[in-house]
Amino acid sequence: MAGALLMTADIQANEVPLAKKVLVIGHRGASALRPEHTLASYGKAIADGADFIEPDLVMTRDGVPVARHENEISGTTDVAQHAEFASRKATKTIDGEKVTGWFTEDFTLDELKTLRARERLPEFRSTAYDGQFQIPTLDEIIDFVAAESATQGRVIGIIPEIKHGTYFQKAGLPMEDRVLAILAAHAYTRTAPVEIQSFEIANLRYLRGKLGKNHPNIRLLQLLGDDKEEPYDTVAAGKKLTYAQMMTPAGLRDIAGYADAIGPSIRSIIPLAADGSLGKPTALVHDAHAAKLELHPYTFRPENHFQAKNFWKGSDPKTFNEAGSIAEIRAYLDAGVDAFFTDDPALGRKAVDGR
Repeated sequence: MAGALLMTADIQANEVPLAKKVLVIGHRGASALRPEHTLASYGKAIADGADFIEPDLVMTRDGVPVARHENEISGTTDVAQHAEFASRKATKTIDGEKVTGWFTEDFTLDELKTLRARERLPEFRSTAYDGQFQIPTLDEIIDFVAAESATQGRVIGIIPEIKHGTYFQKAGLPMEDRVLAILAAHAYTRTAPVEIQSFEIANLRYLRGKLGKNHPNIRLLQLLGDDKEEPYDTVAAGKKLTYAQMMTPAGLRDIAGYADAIGPSIRSIIPLAADGSLGKPTALVHDAHAAKLELHPYTFRPENHFQAKNFWKGSDPKTFNEAGSIAEIRAYLDAGVDAFFTDDPALGRKAVDGR
């Protein structure tokens, strides 16, 4: 038994990425530095060296994909301060959870454009940019990235996430075909790297069927939640499947039949020890690579609060800890990840380029 454990540890210690280049993904842009999912956040991410920027997509009432992490927008916009929209406040069941607030699907695009973004984590991050930026559409994001690519002289990828796919399908606002149509309508996204993500399974399988082998620039990423959580499309279909089951060797082989990569939590790759310090790697990187799947884990953040305790600078959870973030990212690079999501792409760039 000890010999088997040693061999597993040796394999993990010697894991190398499948990807030719480890990619830095700007999580919601440079969301540690600007309000998330704004053109300002994406622009900062690109300026700081991100290889990809990530727009999470939800739908408006008139069927336009816009960038918000959730369809409930009171935490990331000033909608609560708009008296004209007070009556839109509602309680809905989203993926099995009751949520109260204001929802993008109850607004037209023109109405959403009257709102302004604000910082989602004001207890940790600056609110200096609150009230300055609009909610962008997917079309606007693609045009912006294309222009930035030309200015920067390098190709910048886009990694959109389809949020709450089953919910929006049942609401009569399915996103999958609309997203593909928008990607096809722009010259930039007909050739630039695109990776479509989802925590659900059925929509990724559907997209694989639609894309076939005719769109080599578009890849698919299966996102994975906490072990006991379940993809909501399987819940809605009355099936039982946990993300832990999806992360077994058999589950990973199944994912490889329709996706190119997995996006687990960073702690599914190297969990925290009981004292909050970084523990030992699991077999996930090895098993995923054995199934020919890349790993694009989420999310590295620059504040102490979000880092393993052995990387903290001082004792204040709010402290912006550049060195700690870089050291933590490098521990995962050593574990063999192929890309990673970070709220501060400048630190991700330093972690990769300075190894």
